[in-house]
Amino acid sequence: MIDLSILPVYLTAVVALLLIPGPDMLLIASSSLSYGKKVGIFASLGNATAGLVLTLLAAMGVSALIAMNPIALQVLRLLGGAYLLKMGWDCMRTNPADAPEIEQQTGLAKTLYRRAVISNLLNPKALIFFVLFLPQFVSTQSTATSGEQMLVLGLLLNVLGLIFNLFLVSMVGSLGKSLLKNEKFRTNQHKVMGLVFFILAIWLLASQVPTPAIS
Repeated sequence: MIDLSILPVYLTAVVALLLIPGPDMLLIASSSLSYGKKVGIFASLGNATAGLVLTLLAAMGVSALIAMNPIALQVLRLLGGAYLLKMGWDCMRTNPADAPEIEQQTGLAKTLYRRAVISNLLNPKALIFFVLFLPQFVSTQSTATSGEQMLVLGLLLNVLGLIFNLFLVSMVGSLGKSLLKNEKFRTNQHKVMGLVFFILAIWLLASQVPTPAIS
């Protein structure tokens, strides 16, 4: 469904993008470090879920319509920033005694999954990325429609992104395993995540969101 001649260039671009540190990498790495591999895996799955939704929106042309509306983008940015601030505040207010044991992290893992999904969907830069990035690799040599090609390209991007993030979880989770056994760290692990959410909120609220010109 895609022009295979552009695949090497596309894969090179995707790998380069994955290696650039960003808010998703920060959230996944800090989740793995603070709460262990299981929570990091769920955060990675949340990121992938949001990516799949954005891919579908891009393929259907919905995201392009939103991206052309400056008001919609600003509303998304404000909602995303407010959501991240709330998550940070909730983490800061959490009782250290509520920190789960490594073997009892299912509830926390589901919470981080949900937070990763929502924070990505409320990030206008993520939406614009799919609008601007995927169409560059749509080929007129393919018999598939542009929407079908963008769907395949987006799915490929999400699969590679998930693999990369799971590798990151494995690396960071192993490094943080000893920290999770440290009582002093465990009493502050919620505050670490709260600080991460505050950083992400500031990053989103302070950033300028461009409105792409789409013909």
